[in-house]
Amino acid sequence: MSKVGVLLSGCGVYDGSEIHEAVITLLALDRAGAEIVCMAPDIDQMDVINHLTGDAMPEKRNVLVESARIARGEIKNLKDVKAADIDALIIPGGFGAAKNLSDFAVKGKDARVNADVDRLLNEMITAKKAVGAICIAPATLTRAIAEANPEVTIGNDPGTAEAIEAMGGTHRICSVDMIHVDEANKVVTTPAYMIGPGIADVAAGIEKLVARILELA
Repeated sequence: MSKVGVLLSGCGVYDGSEIHEAVITLLALDRAGAEIVCMAPDIDQMDVINHLTGDAMPEKRNVLVESARIARGEIKNLKDVKAADIDALIIPGGFGAAKNLSDFAVKGKDARVNADVDRLLNEMITAKKAVGAICIAPATLTRAIAEANPEVTIGNDPGTAEAIEAMGGTHRICSVDMIHVDEANKVVTTPAYMIGPGIADVAAGIEKLVARILELA
């Protein structure tokens, strides 16, 4: 049985993990018989967004605490997880992947990645263990492992694709129901809600990503 890490970034598309993407990932892994290890950094979110109005809210929330909502409490502090503990890693999207795991949402190609996220991603690549990234998460992944010159997809958004290229990655255009596999780095990516439009469309690509990650694990 493969042990697969799922790196969460909060709870909710505008300031954390995209819930549909996270749950589809967890469901596909569970159906395949994988052992799931949810994790998140113990840090404050970059911001808190009212998901009804889209407005910023004057409060603080913790990424690990919010991620525990999706994980139903079964979650590890990212700082305690090493590549040796898992066989593969998947990062769902949502703005949290570009706000909390890195600051790509604000700084684009000049983004900085959270230290523990950067550490774990580079440990995985060095150990030649498979990494999957969904939606906007490939941008943070690219920033972290830029020296490996990863091939990724976020779909077809020109601005994000340009930033990925500027950070040292290679962007490949991809439809929502497909994946791109960087065989050299064992990196698998899919656009999900970068394209959408609906949960069934997104699920098609994520389920293929999970299947490929398990083949590579």
